[in-house]
Amino acid sequence: MTLSSTSSCTKCKNALAAAKPAALHAPVLVPDAMVRLCKQFNFDSAESCEQNYEASTYGAIWTQVLAFADVEGLDGQYICHSLSSDFCSMPTTSPLDTTGLFPKPKPANPVVPKASGHRVKVLHLSDFHLDSRYAVSSEANCSSSLCCRNDNFNDVSKDQVLLSASAYGSFKCDTPYDLGLAALQAVGPLTGTGKGRDEDVFAWTLYTGDLVSHDPSPQISRAYAEYSETSVYDMFKHYITGPVFAALGNHDTSPANIDSPHSLPGRLGEQQSWNYHHIAGLWQHEGWIDRETVEEADTHYGGYSIKTHYGLRIISFNTDLWYASNYLNFINTTNPDNSGIFAWMIDELQKAEDAGERVWLIGHVLSGWDGTNPLPNPTNLFYQIVDRYSPHVIANIFFGHTHEDQFMIYYAHNGTLQTADTALSTAWVMPSVTPLTNLNSGFRMYEVDTGDFNIYEAYTFTANVSDFPRLDLEHTGPTFGIEYSTRETYGPAAGWNKDAPLNAAFWHRVTEAMEADGRLVTLHNELQGKMSVKSPNCTSDACHKAKVCYMRSGSVALGSQCPQGYGSVQSAFSG
Repeated sequence: MTLSSTSSCTKCKNALAAAKPAALHAPVLVPDAMVRLCKQFNFDSAESCEQNYEASTYGAIWTQVLAFADVEGLDGQYICHSLSSDFCSMPTTSPLDTTGLFPKPKPANPVVPKASGHRVKVLHLSDFHLDSRYAVSSEANCSSSLCCRNDNFNDVSKDQVLLSASAYGSFKCDTPYDLGLAALQAVGPLTGTGKGRDEDVFAWTLYTGDLVSHDPSPQISRAYAEYSETSVYDMFKHYITGPVFAALGNHDTSPANIDSPHSLPGRLGEQQSWNYHHIAGLWQHEGWIDRETVEEADTHYGGYSIKTHYGLRIISFNTDLWYASNYLNFINTTNPDNSGIFAWMIDELQKAEDAGERVWLIGHVLSGWDGTNPLPNPTNLFYQIVDRYSPHVIANIFFGHTHEDQFMIYYAHNGTLQTADTALSTAWVMPSVTPLTNLNSGFRMYEVDTGDFNIYEAYTFTANVSDFPRLDLEHTGPTFGIEYSTRETYGPAAGWNKDAPLNAAFWHRVTEAMEADGRLVTLHNELQGKMSVKSPNCTSDACHKAKVCYMRSGSVALGSQCPQGYGSVQSAFSG
């Protein structure tokens, strides 16, 4: 850190310390004061100052952070960095003492269960982002906020629509009902599932979060969040066979991103309990979880552990508790498990190990890649958990959030030696149903063995958003079709046995093939955006190197060491 940045960081922390007494003794006055200061010092536009600091949006949250954080210590550095990277640099990962972390040591020679040879179909959906306010023929290329709304315009022409919103969606818009229904209606025919014999239904479905649209905070309310959650899960029940096991996304609450640790004083740790109760009630209402699991989700931030009728245990956990945009995570940052969610996860994994069960972990915000989404310390702890319970207990991990098609490999010994032999587990990052931003719409089906619960094939299906305006004129709906088979696309280059699972060793071999032939990275980049015409190319050596590094980075500590700027195909990097 340079002298000037150190000075800026210190000044920022000192300012927080000066404001802390007000947050402790006159909290109701703090949001209005923050709005006034934001405007007075031109910290942001007047509209953004109100959106970010009014009590009804994030002002009450920031007041709690000021009151309970160690603003002159590590917490203060996180807070100041979140306000502006010019104030403080992002803190690096702190050393983690794992002494006494796990109830039992890892078995000396852990054995992965054998495959049974019996395969079932599993559906994976993520980031639906239903927009119930979507307005057909409104401006699809607006200048700010979420487009395809009657109240959003392009600043070039507020009196005339420059790009008309298709009935089925657009690149700067969330999912209209017609696109969401088209995707769900396509699932059965494309995957060969229906309401007939057992082999014609999904064994289960994963949903890795985000039901609600990307609205500005003043336009999101508890009622709107509950309505979106109810609507999407009702559609799932109508069109998808078998149970749906879901994780909460950062947009599945109000205000977005915020979930409070129970360690906050008084009732502050229960601020989002209404949502845990509502969402778990929906899961029970649709027949996907039982009453006992509902009670578990109520008290574990919407997370739960459940054993499927095939014998696989699924552990769903709330990744808002490591998300960098959840400002309440800036309280007690020296503790990588301030919420207790990982102590609970360890307990569930230990019980699974003792019972000889296989586990899938499902969450929303991914733990690594380029290291830009979560906080470093909790993902470091998570990496140690994956190391301890893989590959014999944890079979696979699943995330969403980025809207893009990605994967990450976890290795033994904190990723210090990255080989096929040390590759332990894989995170499958599911592309989104929503086209936001500049992506096609998609979903995926896995073929899973019921003995080892590894994935043996994965098919990704997409619809081309570029075609949607033409469909309006032809009065036809969007068509989803197969985009690619994972085994057929990557298996030959990796030299992978046709009968072997698509496990962590497979994915490491894929990254080795990518290092030998950059064209495979270029192809992955195209698939990352679901073949959208809007995705930038990745053809340079720099882009290829960065992408492979991301694929091998399951934590912020690893991802932040990679070359930056190539993480998302929604950004205009020059590849």
